Amino acid sequence: MARRFHDRIEAGRLLAEKLSHYANRRDVVVLGMPRGGVPVASEVAKSLRVPLDAFIVRKLGVPGHEELAMGAIASGGIRILNCAVIRSTCISEEVLDAVTEREQNELSRREIVYRGERAAPMVREKTIILVDDGIATGSTMLAAVAALKQQNPERIVVAAPTAPVESCDELQRAVDEVIVISRPDPFCSVGQSYEVFGQTSDQEVQQLLRDNWRQAQRA
Repeated sequence: MARRFHDRIEAGRLLAEKLSHYANRRDVVVLGMPRGGVPVASEVAKSLRVPLDAFIVRKLGVPGHEELAMGAIASGGIRILNCAVIRSTCISEEVLDAVTEREQNELSRREIVYRGERAAPMVREKTIILVDDGIATGSTMLAAVAALKQQNPERIVVAAPTAPVESCDELQRAVDEVIVISRPDPFCSVGQSYEVFGQTSDQEVQQLLRDNWRQAQRA
């Protein structure tokens, strides 16, 4: 079923309704995928009254064909590699390390901007709700899931306002639960599911995380 959302805030509130069975649970953490997933995740975390953090993933693209992922890095010092792609494209260890270093620099920059001195979120033995503003091919979300699994969470839930049916099916095989409101067919782009779909800035992500952390401290 397909529908359009006014903006990420409305989408997050509607998504939270689908996740209400996770409300007020001490073992639940909501992780937003920067940048656009964080405003959605913020609304989910507020509605469920659970902690919010960011989970940063950077794809390691094959040089000259960056859309082809030979791996990914993620928050918490995680690196996963697609050995089949590396072999088929004859990527040397030197090239792989150079791409990893470049993406690690950007990941580290975002970690500092978003989190400051705060440590990366602890996910071990937690129920993790991984949120984005939409899923297209699912490759970035699958990389995030693979990275999370290395940290031994109890349960992984993928949640997004919109995604194609095929990506939902693939993710369902990788995680414990997939929550998606709108599944357009045909699926053209994430932005087509929104009336307002502007770019989210680093400053917006930073502010949303800080607001949630302050609220959690007061609670």
